Amino acid sequence: MSTPPLPVVCALIEDGAGRVLVAQRPAHKHLGLKWEFAGGKVEPGEAPEAALVREIREELGCTIVLRAPLPRYTHDYGTVVIEMIPFRCALGPGSPAPQAHEHVALRWVTPAELPALDLAPADRPLLAKLGG
Repeated sequence: MSTPPLPVVCALIEDGAGRVLVAQRPAHKHLGLKWEFAGGKVEPGEAPEAALVREIREELGCTIVLRAPLPRYTHDYGTVVIEMIPFRCALGPGSPAPQAHEHVALRWVTPAELPALDLAPADRPLLAKLGG
C-alpha cells in the first residue's frame, strides 16, 4: 500500500508590475539555497486556502489575497511524494511588505528571469503558468 502524497500549498504572489515573489531556502534545510514559491504543508483537516494564508503569514509576515487556484500536480522527491496545490495571489490591502522570516532571501522577479534561478524541482512546472 502506498502512502498518499503530502499536500503542500504554494503562493505565486504577483505584484502590479508583473513580477512574482520567490524565496530562497535556508542552507541547512532540505533543498538548501534553492529558490521556491513560498508556502508549506497543509495540516490535517485544514483547507488548502487556509493553510496558504497561515503559511505566508508565518514565513513572510504578510497577508495575501488568493486570486485563482492553479492545477494541482504531484512531484516525487524520492523520499516523499508531494501534491502541489498552487494559487495565484496578491498582497492583501494594507499588508506589510514580505520579510524573510524563514528564508535567507526574497526577490521579486519577472517570469523571464525565473528559468535562470535554481528553483526547487517541484516548483519548476509552475514556470509554464507564468510564461517563464
